[in-house]
Amino acid sequence: MKTQLITWVLRITAAVILLQTLYFKFTGAPESIYIFSTLGIEPYGRIGSGIAELIVVVLLLIPKTTWLGALGGCGVMTGAVLSHLFVLGIEVQGDSGLLFSLALITLICCLILLYRSKNIIMNLLKTK
Repeated sequence: MKTQLITWVLRITAAVILLQTLYFKFTGAPESIYIFSTLGIEPYGRIGSGIAELIVVVLLLIPKTTWLGALGGCGVMTGAVLSHLFVLGIEVQGDSGLLFSLALITLICCLILLYRSKNIIMNLLKTK
C-alpha cells in the first residue's frame, strides 16, 4: 500500500509539473518564446516539446504505461536540464531558477519511477 502511494505521488508530481508548463508552450507565452528562440528552435521546438510532454503525462498516469512515460519524461527533462546548464543558464528571465528546479524535480520523479519499473523493463528485454 505504501509503495503504491509513493508511486502515485511521483506520477502525479511529474504529471502536474509537465501539465502546467503546457499552457505556456501552447499559448505562446513570452517566456516560452524567449527560451525556444534562445535555443534556436522556436516555434517548432516549443510546440513539439509540448506535444511530447503531453504524451508523457498521459503515459505516466496510465498504470500499465507508467514506465514508458517515465522513460519519455527522462528524455524530455534531460534535454531541459542540459539546455539550462549549457545554453539558457539556471535562472531564466529572473525566475530565480524555478524552471530549472521544476525540470530537476520532474527528472528525479521519472528516474525513480523508471527504477521502480525495472522488472517490467527487464522482462520486455528478455528474449523468449
